[in-house]
Amino acid sequence: MKSFFGTGSNSGFGKIVAMDRFDSGRSLSPIRQAEAYWTALLNGAEVPMRSQIDPRGLENILEYTFVLEKIAPGLARFRLAGSHLTKIAGMEVRGMPLTAFFEPSARNDVTAHLNRVFDEPAVTELGLVSNGKLGRSRLQARMLLLPLKSDLGDISRVLGVMISDGTIGATPRRFGITDARIKPVNDIQKQPQQQHHEQAGFAEEETEFKPSVSHLRLVSSRDN
Repeated sequence: MKSFFGTGSNSGFGKIVAMDRFDSGRSLSPIRQAEAYWTALLNGAEVPMRSQIDPRGLENILEYTFVLEKIAPGLARFRLAGSHLTKIAGMEVRGMPLTAFFEPSARNDVTAHLNRVFDEPAVTELGLVSNGKLGRSRLQARMLLLPLKSDLGDISRVLGVMISDGTIGATPRRFGITDARIKPVNDIQKQPQQQHHEQAGFAEEETEFKPSVSHLRLVSSRDN
């Protein structure tokens, strides 16, 4: 699947290696699927609304999906999180800051990336690694952060995907950042394709959507 980050030395992001696969050869298709879904909702350079995200459009990757809420400059907490993130953390992650998934040495970089996602706005894809120690094996991961507007119209939400490759082992696992690929929303051209259904999906008021297997858990507080 085509990535809007580009590939090769002429992409503007330097040489990109194995853009769509982990070192093991495992595909990054959940990230690419979320990327394509979000891009289809773009209205020119306008960021999609959080209420436009319909879980039915991401049903087969919900376990890797999450939604963040901005709570301060460079700081965001999990409002929704799929079961894969719970496995990596070894606990329920709703309400936790995104930085809880990162080593202390990487948290300033996470803050800087979140500022760009919200303020430019920009799409960010991070390469991650949790080094093997204390009986744990090395764990690769990738994370995609896609900006969203809240119901108030401010860019204060993120649709995210995190996928790992390897044995999770003892938890919690925390990651360092190996690479970052950033694309301002203004530079992303929407590809002609069939529009996705745009009814409220992740909005807390939604009651009609009842997937057969629930991978996401809702935060009890109301999302304005």
